[in-house]
Amino acid sequence: MVVANAFPLVVVVGATGTGKSELSLDIADGLASQGIAPEIVNADAMQLYRGMDIGTAKLPLEERRGIPHHLLDVLDPTEEASVAQYQTDARHIIEQIQGNGRLPIMVGGSGLYVSSVIHDFQFPARDPEVRERLEKELELHGVGLLFQRLQSLDPAAAQSIGASNGRRIVRALEVIEITGEPFGAGLPQETTLWTPAHIFGLTAPREELVPRLNARVQQMWDSGLLDEVDSLRSGGLGVTAARAIGYAQALQQLAGSLSEAEAIEQTAALTRRYARRQVGWFKRYEQCRWLAYDDPERAQSALAVVMGENGTHGDA
Repeated sequence: MVVANAFPLVVVVGATGTGKSELSLDIADGLASQGIAPEIVNADAMQLYRGMDIGTAKLPLEERRGIPHHLLDVLDPTEEASVAQYQTDARHIIEQIQGNGRLPIMVGGSGLYVSSVIHDFQFPARDPEVRERLEKELELHGVGLLFQRLQSLDPAAAQSIGASNGRRIVRALEVIEITGEPFGAGLPQETTLWTPAHIFGLTAPREELVPRLNARVQQMWDSGLLDEVDSLRSGGLGVTAARAIGYAQALQQLAGSLSEAEAIEQTAALTRRYARRQVGWFKRYEQCRWLAYDDPERAQSALAVVMGENGTHGDA
């Protein structure tokens, strides 16, 4: 249940590498200076995992400026993240923050995770038998054939999900088989908000974003991603963690099937592709206010909206 007369939710989205974490912290600092206590809720699916820090650009505790953060390090790498569970957990935390007279800021680039929380969305039913059969097909035949099937049944969902996300392709095919309707019909409608919210998106020209992404991937390796992955694999990695961008390539490098240069280049290519999908996803948000990633006044612009003429209780 949405908390009445509460501070609205502030949401910061955008492609990887555009500075979402920094903006969320700057907004939080600005709110704190006005006597409003902020708390941050993570909306990056991979940052849910303990120990997956370097490859997810997770902010270390000492860089969080003393601001409470939620939904970081809540899953073991052997567990499988669930959008439905995330929706339940994130909404519960947001309501708790609001109920305590504080202002929640949700930040992250996992589009479906963000949409599941901020928009009015009910998850379709599941069928364990159908799911098991599709997962066996994925294991036996690979993601390519399943993706081709999804393209023929629901081209829009296939384009949104992409050709490499086997887990979501299986879920889409499961829903299509159960309901007889396109999976797109079960995606969040980016029109009706679950709770009053101010949504801000960071944008960067592609010719500027690509070099930032390439440098970020190189920095992952320079910062010790290979050692991080080596320590994680000793305890086991679940399907989702093992397929994460960067982690999958580091595992292949450790196994000797990729050189370091090949692992870095493959990770960079997948990161660039992922960023394009993020841009496409968030551009559908009708309520989003877009800010240039390098605008020195971006935090002040966001604060002006949040603090607005009607205080902080208006919606976007």
